[in-house]
Amino acid sequence: MERSLLAQSQIFKDLTDDEAESVGEICEIIELKAGEFIFREGDDGDRLYIIDTGEVRISRTIPGAGEEALTVLRRGACFGEMSVLDRSSRSTDAIAHMRCRLLTIGREDFRELLDSDRELGYKVLWSVVHLVCERLRMTNDAMRSLMVMAMF
Repeated sequence: MERSLLAQSQIFKDLTDDEAESVGEICEIIELKAGEFIFREGDDGDRLYIIDTGEVRISRTIPGAGEEALTVLRRGACFGEMSVLDRSSRSTDAIAHMRCRLLTIGREDFRELLDSDRELGYKVLWSVVHLVCERLRMTNDAMRSLMVMAMF
């Protein structure tokens, strides 16, 4: 497991070398070609992902309009964590924007890791809280912009 990759990932950046090694032991690696779906909106969410190389497009399909790209994620970005934590279905599509290599952690492995090391679990869960807050702020800003544009 590449420590520098985990250090770039928002949810694992505060871990010690030993803690990062524990995370690395449960990671799997997948490689995808450009255009391949990692998951689709509505799929069961049983894994989280960290981008090692390449880019991943997070998008939604708008009926009658097609795909709306919400963001393009790059090295170190983590995605898919919401469904892993709350056992909900996927809220967006994730598509390999270009050829990419991803680290992935299954829900059960992730939960066991958090349960087995309380200090590691505390650090990771607080990092997830910060990530979700950051995303909520960005969503609020986008909605505010849409409201302003709708006035004209």
